[in-house]
Amino acid sequence: MCVALKRTKQIIMETKTISPRMSSLVDLYDLHTDYFKRALDGIAEKDTHNRLNTKANHIGWLSGSLVAQRFEMAKSLGVDKNSSTGKLFENNKGIQDDAKYPSIEEYKKDWEAISPLFRNALMDITDKKLESSFEMPGMEFSFYQMITFMIYREANIIGQLALWRRLLGYAGINYM
Repeated sequence: MCVALKRTKQIIMETKTISPRMSSLVDLYDLHTDYFKRALDGIAEKDTHNRLNTKANHIGWLSGSLVAQRFEMAKSLGVDKNSSTGKLFENNKGIQDDAKYPSIEEYKKDWEAISPLFRNALMDITDKKLESSFEMPGMEFSFYQMITFMIYREANIIGQLALWRRLLGYAGINYM
């Protein structure tokens, strides 16, 4: 456990945000940036669509949904970068039984492309922007509420990926 905590300390970068409210959220963001890659480490492509005869979201959809979320949130903060894998996830589209989802490597490539850009946007967000409105069809939140939910959802999906690892016979996530 102590080694994992030391690793966690190494992952969390120097966090000097414009808004003090964002500091802890950026720390969590940094952890998720690393843990997502670790959750996918060593997963064979043949297992990415395996639902184990259930209706559960498979690794391919979970991964793509998470990557698409980072791109969409980054775009809402002015980051002009497009995902190469996002079409299947437009408008928060759920899993499609007949779809062929991109490879883990494609997701990792997109993750690496958007993560530093989005992190910079999170670091630079002002309190005024955090209090401004973020609108979705039928809902309205502040940017702060939406970013907080997004960070929670990232942890949730990474946890699901960790569970899929075990269900498919892989070792747990390596936190070291």
